[in-house]
Amino acid sequence: MRGLGRIGGIEGFREGEIRRQASARVTVSTPGQGFTDITASVADFLRRSGIGQGLLTLFCRHTSASLTIQENADPDVRSDLMTALDGLAPRLPGGGYIHAAEGPDDMPAHIRTLLTDSGLTIPVTDGRLVLGTWQGIYLIEHRDRPHRRDIVLHVAGE
Repeated sequence: MRGLGRIGGIEGFREGEIRRQASARVTVSTPGQGFTDITASVADFLRRSGIGQGLLTLFCRHTSASLTIQENADPDVRSDLMTALDGLAPRLPGGGYIHAAEGPDDMPAHIRTLLTDSGLTIPVTDGRLVLGTWQGIYLIEHRDRPHRRDIVLHVAGE
């Protein structure tokens, strides 16, 4: 990678090519609805990949769970976010949704995944995730009961 200094108002612009790639699958056991911090597992994968500069992609292989980057300092933030999701995609009395074959928590889980996301992309610099001071990577379980969720990780860079 070649450092080019300041170019067109962009500080620290660097140019390079993809020379290495690594991928893995992480299985996350959830206790049921809520946030599960997966930052350490993702950082461990990145460390083992040996890639110093590049781009990391995470993909959740489920339609009733999702991924997010969120505050990792105050757990009240995650509690309030769950309350907000309950308001946006409530479990309706008697179901209330046409799709109810998998129980009353399934359709709200699909809506919550639609509102959040199934994938994330994070820059990598000096072999580390470029996250903010108070950011962590979370799997959000939207179903009531525990599940095992597969997350695919892929990093490309040099």
